[in-house]
Amino acid sequence: MDSSAIVEKYFPELSAQQKAQFEELGNLYAEWNEKINVISRKDIDYIYEKHILHALAIAKFQDLSGKQILDVGTGGGFPGIPLAIMFPNAHFTLVDSIGKKIKVVKAVTQSLGIENVEAHHLRAEKTKGKFDFVVSRAVTRMKSFIHWVNQKVQSDNPEDNSGIIALKGGDLEEEMAEIKRMYQEVSISEYFSEPFFETKKIVFVPF
Repeated sequence: MDSSAIVEKYFPELSAQQKAQFEELGNLYAEWNEKINVISRKDIDYIYEKHILHALAIAKFQDLSGKQILDVGTGGGFPGIPLAIMFPNAHFTLVDSIGKKIKVVKAVTQSLGIENVEAHHLRAEKTKGKFDFVVSRAVTRMKSFIHWVNQKVQSDNPEDNSGIIALKGGDLEEEMAEIKRMYQEVSISEYFSEPFFETKKIVFVPF
């Protein structure tokens, strides 16, 4: 299995607690994946690169300190759980329409003592509350996604650049043309040098 060293390579300022949590994260997912398949079998050996570090690209793009974040279609907890470890003073609400995946999220956060995450077996539209950012990883086309969450994003401060931060891959021109609004696209290879990230993108849709 690849190791948490790849996280420390790009985030050298982690606290001892964060390092310990990231180190244990891979083991917990390996154990849970035997019972409930939340990560594809071929990917579990590369969990740090393909899932944990991939999620943390959002931390390179946006400081989430002190923010309220909704992770829609979190699956087993991505990108929400790695981001919650990275930003312990932000609050994360993780939702998924598949109950057994939320079971894994709750178990992992409990095992690691992560206290800034709540997880719900819910569809995005049914989630209560307002958030500074909505994050997701390749859940659906952006047009549909905006329709699900556009009532969920709010900011008390107009200076904040609140909105959707999505992890996506490949050529997004056609998909993003459907939304008819401003957006920003960043190549994750600007942050991380591994070949896996060459086609990976962050898409930010401000609200």
